[in-house]
Amino acid sequence: MVYNKHIFICTNQRAPEAPRISCGEAHGMEVVDAFKKKLKELNLPVKLRAQKAGCLDICDFGQTVAIYPDGVFYVGVELSDVDEIINEHIINNRVVERLRLENVRKK
Repeated sequence: MVYNKHIFICTNQRAPEAPRISCGEAHGMEVVDAFKKKLKELNLPVKLRAQKAGCLDICDFGQTVAIYPDGVFYVGVELSDVDEIINEHIINNRVVERLRLENVRKK
């Protein structure tokens, strides 16, 4: 199936002795569940999918969410950001600039 928007949420976990942390360890599955629950509640008239993903390789910036086909990566995502990402990006096609990787890297 082809989706209008496909949301990938990092849930990667590294071994305790790994030299780098993994952004999905802190609350990756909770973020996945929050996206799925909210999208189901909204029952939007477009084909959407939110799913867990392995490492997206930008863990240094915190919890990562990637949205395709837009190619937008959000970092430092908290549970409290899920509604904003859905309302702004998914529904209104506006990027949440404060969470966008390119903007966070500049700080």
